[in-house]
Amino acid sequence: MIQFNVPPYVGTELGYVREAVEANHKICGDGPFTMRCHAWLEERFGAQKALLTTSGTTALEMAALLCDLRPGDEVILPSFTFSTTATAFVLAGAKLVFVDVRPDTMNIDETKIEAAITERTRVIVPVHYAGVSCEMDTIMDIARRHGLLVVEDAAQGVMSTYKGRALGTIGDFGCYSFHETKNYSMGEGGALLINHEKYNERAEIIREKGTNRQRFLRGQVDKYTWEEYGSSYLPSDMNAAYLWGQLEEADAINSNRLATWEAYFKAFTPLAERGLVELPVIPDGCLHNAHMFYLKCRSLQERTDFISFLRERGVSAVFHYVPLHSSPAGLRYGRFAGEDTYTTADSDRLVRLPLYYGLSESDRDVVIDSVKDFYACN
Repeated sequence: MIQFNVPPYVGTELGYVREAVEANHKICGDGPFTMRCHAWLEERFGAQKALLTTSGTTALEMAALLCDLRPGDEVILPSFTFSTTATAFVLAGAKLVFVDVRPDTMNIDETKIEAAITERTRVIVPVHYAGVSCEMDTIMDIARRHGLLVVEDAAQGVMSTYKGRALGTIGDFGCYSFHETKNYSMGEGGALLINHEKYNERAEIIREKGTNRQRFLRGQVDKYTWEEYGSSYLPSDMNAAYLWGQLEEADAINSNRLATWEAYFKAFTPLAERGLVELPVIPDGCLHNAHMFYLKCRSLQERTDFISFLRERGVSAVFHYVPLHSSPAGLRYGRFAGEDTYTTADSDRLVRLPLYYGLSESDRDVVIDSVKDFYACN
């Protein structure tokens, strides 16, 4: 079976984990490898400050806490996203307001945001689906005119850019994921990018169980104490050591994934020209990271048949999110603003193909041939 995903592995990771254990004797959070990862993220992406977290989920939770939400405050986000985008803000006490997506990118439709704003709106959460940027100029303009914060869910967007700027560095906060399904992985993990210095100290306090321990470690205070709420959001340095090996090879990983994405796009363009499938769209000004390659079938039934056909050929293909607004928690914690024109209809047709670092050309060709064979028969 050709797997949908295989976690990235470049070969140096275990050596760095061993170094953390045997040489550094530092396996808890904020050790030498964590510091290397922070510096790399800041320098490579031009981030004001980066902090590794235990997951993309906890990066979002930290961002939500830094937004100082109060019960009843509203957060605007797409419904076509993973549950953690919503859960982080529900935990902070917010009410969710879902808006429709654009059918070309499956990102939040920036033209529908302003109509969803009320006197209780505090935050906009654009989700960069498949590592392809939302229309950030428009979103940032709306946010600034209405005095709103912007939290970029860039879980899938590491190494992607919008008009030359790294995803995650455009809004007030950016959140990355380094889960095993992402382009760069530490098993479980993530990062919070903080784009305004005024939030730095409070973010460190929230991340360190509500204490000012980081100031103590820098020699800025002679003892540390509990200052406010927080949690243990910092990952083990062993996880950071694993990630470091991949950050060193970030460009090679990116190039390898892009080669597969481009091969798929070229192979399936004739199918799209015949109206059999729809392909991903990359808007002008966006450079993506080949996080995902998806097709849109013509109907839910066709997608079901397509996935079954590929599985019989030894190819694992999967659909993606069930829209949050129609889920039990979505109905409890949020509402949909405007019309659901594309969110449900297009999520029912979307199917993702195998794409991971190291996918062999021969396996890639099997995927391509299997897709073509399905549509030759349909």
